[in-house]
Amino acid sequence: MGIETDITKAKVIVKEKLRLDRKPLLEEQDILYQRALETSADTTDIVAEKQRLRDITNDVDDMTTVEQLKTKITALENN
Repeated sequence: MGIETDITKAKVIVKEKLRLDRKPLLEEQDILYQRALETSADTTDIVAEKQRLRDITNDVDDMTTVEQLKTKITALENN
């Protein structure tokens, strides 16, 4: 009998890691947004990136394999 992964617990762990990893990235985008507002610069790209970061955990619950979760956990590292 091999080791089995509790997919439900794994999803919780992946979402927690993604949330921890995105926190400093969101903070960085907040600073960039404030600076852009101060100079009346375009904020479109910043707003889009903030939304992407907020949405990063949305599809975790739909994943059904450990491989999918492993791929997802590196999502913030690759962008």
